[in-house]
Amino acid sequence: MRMIRPATADDVPAIHTMIRELADYEKALHEAKATEEQLREVLFGDHPAAFAHMAVDDATDEPVGFALWFRNFSTWTGTHGIYLEDLYVRPAARGGGHGKALLTELARICTERGYHRFEWSVLDWNEPSIGFYKSLGAEPMDGWTVYRLSGEPLRDLAAPAPRPN
Repeated sequence: MRMIRPATADDVPAIHTMIRELADYEKALHEAKATEEQLREVLFGDHPAAFAHMAVDDATDEPVGFALWFRNFSTWTGTHGIYLEDLYVRPAARGGGHGKALLTELARICTERGYHRFEWSVLDWNEPSIGFYKSLGAEPMDGWTVYRLSGEPLRDLAAPAPRPN
């Protein structure tokens, strides 16, 4: 059995490092700007907005992967769900069941809390992950496209409209 446990504040440096490893794998290391301080606040501050679970090597007790997630809400089901922001297992530990164990723990949390959905995004080119998710019974949401506002377009939209004279 793979050891999965909730993250602690002591895990923040490992989470931060693995986020950067994931960003590098996804060819977007330059976009990974989160700091350890930001992660500590969002995960363990007075009002946590996200949560994390760690996959730990059974023999060494060292973190080999993580899942970082937050609650979302469906107006259609009237219930919360889990949105998986990041799932990462270090290359040397892949194939050892850690990814499935992390997803199993989050699925358990969903069902235990009465959440109806467990969702995430995957890059179109990431065939190994797509195959893995499909093997678990996950289905792509055909007909849906993710949109994002960030940077200048986000600031432009947020800016107050000029008042007519």
